[in-house]
Amino acid sequence: MFCIVAMFGCSPVQRADGFIYYRLIANPSTLDPALITDVSASTVAAKLYNGLVRLNGDLEVIPDIAGRWTLSKDGLRYRFVLRSDVSFPDGRAVQSGDVLYSFQRVLHPQTRSPNAWIFQHVLGADDYRNGKAITVSGLRVIDEHTFEIMLKQPFSPFIRMLTMTPAFIVQREVVEKLGAAFAYEPSGTGPFQLKLWKTDREVVLVRKEHYFGGAAKIQGIAYRIIPEDLTALTEFELGNLDIVALPASAHKKFTSTLRWREHIHTLQGMNTYYLGMNCSRLPMSDVRLRHAVSLAIDRKKILETFYEQRGRLASGPVVDMLRQWQLHGQAQRYDAEAARSLVRSIGAEGTMIKLLVTADQEIADLAEIVQSYLKAAGLQVQIKQLEWSAYKAALNQGEADIFWLSWWADYPDAENFLFPLFHSANHGPSGNRTRYVNHTVDRLIEQGQAAFAEYERNEAYRKAEELIVQDAPWVFMWHKNEYVVQQPWIQGFRVYPVYTIDKGLEIAIRK
Repeated sequence: MFCIVAMFGCSPVQRADGFIYYRLIANPSTLDPALITDVSASTVAAKLYNGLVRLNGDLEVIPDIAGRWTLSKDGLRYRFVLRSDVSFPDGRAVQSGDVLYSFQRVLHPQTRSPNAWIFQHVLGADDYRNGKAITVSGLRVIDEHTFEIMLKQPFSPFIRMLTMTPAFIVQREVVEKLGAAFAYEPSGTGPFQLKLWKTDREVVLVRKEHYFGGAAKIQGIAYRIIPEDLTALTEFELGNLDIVALPASAHKKFTSTLRWREHIHTLQGMNTYYLGMNCSRLPMSDVRLRHAVSLAIDRKKILETFYEQRGRLASGPVVDMLRQWQLHGQAQRYDAEAARSLVRSIGAEGTMIKLLVTADQEIADLAEIVQSYLKAAGLQVQIKQLEWSAYKAALNQGEADIFWLSWWADYPDAENFLFPLFHSANHGPSGNRTRYVNHTVDRLIEQGQAAFAEYERNEAYRKAEELIVQDAPWVFMWHKNEYVVQQPWIQGFRVYPVYTIDKGLEIAIRK
């Protein structure tokens, strides 16, 4: 006897092995925190390692390996006091020297870490990376359980950056013994340890019985590597996966199915989708034309019909969960007649605009919708599709008039939606791909970075964001929601806006 889930909807069968089964879209690139750049690897690494501090579900910075910390009045000196009960898998206790080794290793030129930028604000980091110093002067071991970080200048987001994967603490003797193999045989302080890694098939973690934060409620976690959405969903419906993110193609089916809809978790992702406009050359260097483009596109209708309301309209670059202020001034809106009138008034009728997009079919369809809206406003649009590598190169060279892109936060701070994307220091390939320049915005972002008083910081960021919206380097489209479905026997599961928050400690299997 057998059943075909897709046709007859047979109930999935619960397993009894005490493991939670997740899906990974791709094989982790590495499990060495210094080298990790992909979501798959970061998701797994969060269960294997700890940092000095971490984020809770409300995006607050809380103790991790460091039981407490202080910040000097000038905002330059962090002092961390380490817990005495944190140990590596072999039982050795974590000491301040491990923190120094881990952080300097990320900065060391021989490590070739793509994540060295998270320590760029540390005093002496540049000299160390450039071979002008043998140690980082701003990283200091005070004693076995006290560690100090000195910054070059006050930088309020820094403590949040220490919650990121590259700031996880590694065991020096294991790294030095294994060399490059450490990427596949990790040794960390987290609640789980690696048992098995079959490349492109699965990654299996088992629970540590003696974890300083308390042992997990499950025996372990098995990540099955399944690139294809349809295969993953079939495996979920068969009960071979416990938790799976819902792709757009499956959203309607699962939300309309009684068996599943009460087990779907929804979260507004820390992302902003946008149409970027090249501010460095004609025709989009004319702010009036940028406003016309913004007026011409009915974002609400696209979100409702094309994306079936799977998101929230953006009012600026900063996501709602991180924006601690109200934007003043005129909001971006849809007004087809105002767009046509503006195009005529500036003599831009018939202007040819080159729109670059990736080869993805969904994005190609979206580009045609945008093309139709701009045509109605009196503008001509040439759509050019490129494979991702060529697309990225074209954007780096500034070859597009308009382009489609999204930004996902590196760390949960409003600054991360402002400085990388709009500060003139990041002009071009560094992140500010619209090549937008406003020195007042630069100064406001810098004021916010240096401010530790919440009101002062928020005021600087609010003013910067309002000027950005006014200058319209982007058409601010939407923030996409994320949807995750779980099996009915899973309890304690929660979707977090940052994937490293989940240490696997709250989730359990209902008996």
